[in-house]
Amino acid sequence: MSEPVASPEPVTSLEPVTSPEPVTSPEPVTSQPGSTRTGPGRVLIAVYALFALAASARAGVQIATKFGNAPVAYLLSAFAAVVYILATVTLAVGSPTARRIAVLSCSVELAGVLAVGTWSLADPATFPDATVWSSYGSGYGFVPLVLPVFGLLWLRRWTGRARTRRTIVTSAEDAGEATGGGVDRGEGGGPAQGVAAAIRAARPGIRRGTLRLRRCLRGRAGSSRA
Repeated sequence: MSEPVASPEPVTSLEPVTSPEPVTSPEPVTSQPGSTRTGPGRVLIAVYALFALAASARAGVQIATKFGNAPVAYLLSAFAAVVYILATVTLAVGSPTARRIAVLSCSVELAGVLAVGTWSLADPATFPDATVWSSYGSGYGFVPLVLPVFGLLWLRRWTGRARTRRTIVTSAEDAGEATGGGVDRGEGGGPAQGVAAAIRAARPGIRRGTLRLRRCLRGRAGSSRA
């Protein structure tokens, strides 16, 4: 008698090929929106706006009605009004360029208060009528002398906060590049998109290899049964 032919072992189906999980890049730390018109900056802008309005109105009336009495004093009042208007607008805008202009205007304001205040005390005859900056702003409670100092301090503090925020953002971006440095970036520029594109490109080859392997196993099973 011939020996019984052993039945072939059942062919187990291949496990589906799972695509690797996409590598997600760390989310960048975005800077919080901020401006020089937040917090104490609002009070500073309000005071500057008040002085801009007062100095403009005063200089306009003096130049229009009695310019010949004290032309130097009235022109200096008009110049102070321009400086106050410029500082008010730049502080309210708060952009990087506006902040640089605000620093310049506050510096000119402080230098003007010191120069005009000293000049008015040294040569009172040149100032028969007081200006905004005469006697270091004593007619306004010395606020014109203190205001540019507070403005420069606020701008310096806000600039330091902005630099710290930019440093944090740059460090987060560097960490993200280090994490995804070995992964090819796709069109979108992210490592996760590069991995997804590579998986999509490799899928046809994986499918063809799987079909060939199944056919090979089925042929072996048929030959063993024969």
